[in-house]
Amino acid sequence: MGISDSIKDSVRALRAYTLSPDRASVKINQNENPWDAPTRIKQETLRRLSARAWSRYPDFVPASLGERLAEFAGWKPKGIIAGNGSNELIQAILMVTVGAGKRVLISEPTFALYRQITTVLGGEVVSIPLTGDLRFDVAALQRQIEKTQPDVMIICSPNNPTGCVISDEELVGLLQAAQGLVVVDEAYHEFAGHSAVPLLSDHENLVVLRTFSKAMAMAALRVGYLLAAPELVREISKAVLPYNLNAFSQTAAEVAVEMFEEELRPFVRKIVEERERLYRELSNINGLNPMPSRANFMIVHSALEPKQVFAGLLKRDILIRDVSGYPMLSDYFRVSVGTPDENDLLMRALREVLN
Repeated sequence: MGISDSIKDSVRALRAYTLSPDRASVKINQNENPWDAPTRIKQETLRRLSARAWSRYPDFVPASLGERLAEFAGWKPKGIIAGNGSNELIQAILMVTVGAGKRVLISEPTFALYRQITTVLGGEVVSIPLTGDLRFDVAALQRQIEKTQPDVMIICSPNNPTGCVISDEELVGLLQAAQGLVVVDEAYHEFAGHSAVPLLSDHENLVVLRTFSKAMAMAALRVGYLLAAPELVREISKAVLPYNLNAFSQTAAEVAVEMFEEELRPFVRKIVEERERLYRELSNINGLNPMPSRANFMIVHSALEPKQVFAGLLKRDILIRDVSGYPMLSDYFRVSVGTPDENDLLMRALREVLN
């Protein structure tokens, strides 16, 4: 018996969630904000931390951040959990709901972590494919809910990697049919101008996840938050580690929320403008067919094998994401929306690679 035989068979059969270690000057592979956090936010964060003792633990419950997030998102302070990135909160939700015999319904292709964590916890993943035009197959999801009543359903909206969005009307139908939790991962909601948060007050089985890693320009600091009914938050909190959010990240998140409209909202507008320009320009390159997206990225159907596109761009110091291993996406790659200069370099390089 080898040492790895101690690990569950279902875990050993999993592919680890990985990312290429490649590096490039133009980095448009992880859906980050291409602009760094504004100087004013950094300076105010450092000012507030200047007198704070590093030898003392952060707040056990970051109440001050919770209050600011409640005001920012329009929800109850007792219905919020701040976490070490929204990934920690995805894990916490599944830890308190999933075990042997429990089902998690997802719509694929989507963020791979939902399937990975469910499988590690011993749950069963039930997957409904997107439609042929890579949108949510809401009718099929509804039928699956009515047939199996999964313990949890997770919808990423806008969906990573396809950029499609579920409407309020569609979501309400699923919420009403579901007896289990319905989790909406809103990592990219700022770019869509749409949120499920207004539905929380009427649907106690709804959980909404958000992150500071995209529009908020703080991927390095790992901050996310969860919004749900206070009764649910009390239970999900039991799976969150003590002192899960360090003092630096807590403070920076508070400042970012306070300064969002004046400092960060303009970046969101620029990214949306660049997304639309990028879509138009990519549509004019022979051999490429971009998919419309409501996020800060888009997938592109390529006549040239995506691995060759990836390699050709990397030689030109541009790093994208090869998503050809995802279900339904064997002919696609994904690009994040960069700065105007980065997007110009991308389009020039793609013309060279495709020709």
